[in-house]
Amino acid sequence: MAKEIVTKIKLQVPGGQANPAPPIGPALGQHGINIMEFCKQFNEKTKDRPGVILPVVITAYKDRSFSFILKSPPVAVGLKRAAGLAKASPEPGRQMIGKVSRAEVLEIARQKMADLNTTKIESAVRLVEGAARSMGIEIVEEKA
Repeated sequence: MAKEIVTKIKLQVPGGQANPAPPIGPALGQHGINIMEFCKQFNEKTKDRPGVILPVVITAYKDRSFSFILKSPPVAVGLKRAAGLAKASPEPGRQMIGKVSRAEVLEIARQKMADLNTTKIESAVRLVEGAARSMGIEIVEEKA
């Protein structure tokens, strides 16, 4: 018989750096989940990606157990890394602050394909291009 699900919790946690401090501790504690056990399991699974922001969906069960699914890093994180930026443009429509090549956009789209609701790479590329525009990042044919 399947366990009864109480809730699903969505968080973004740096890989290999989960700790009981906010936002993890309060989010899990209110549902009776063992916070240290989650941190230990998460850090073990993500030790090969230190510091990379990873979305995680935690399913809390009635018997206070849990399971979690790791997702691929957000598109914005990949774009910032490819463009070498710390943060997006404060005025995305007017002020372009970085550049990424079409090849980098394609690579980010491929990494994100598993978490998107499309099966076509062209659609995923358009999604990444739209995110780049909204962050003030210009897409060029080849990066100079």
